[in-house]
Amino acid sequence: QVQLVESGGGLVQAGGSLRLSCAASGMIFSFSFMYWYRQAPGKQRELVASIASGGTTSYADSVKGRFTISRDNAEKTVYLQMNSLKPEDTAVYYCNANRPGYYNSWGQGTQVTVSS
Repeated sequence: QVQLVESGGGLVQAGGSLRLSCAASGMIFSFSFMYWYRQAPGKQRELVASIASGGTTSYADSVKGRFTISRDNAEKTVYLQMNSLKPEDTAVYYCNANRPGYYNSWGQGTQVTVSS
């Protein structure tokens, strides 16, 4: 059974930084595409960043140049380094693990609040 546990959220002032972590278990982590999504109040969940099993990354335009996704296959953990945070980055951030045909699993989410 795949389990994802996020951590690292919190309250930060605009311009500050946070690093989110997502620890995975119950799967072959190195085979999985990993994603960070976020959902702000009253809005749809949106894709923030992704990292392929081989390490190729992709970002939403709104976070390019500010956020960095990375993975540590030995630790079965994916990270999201968030710099130059803005109030519009306020949301619940979710980790997602996807291996087509096997699983598509979500973490419980971690709240990020950026004050102006």
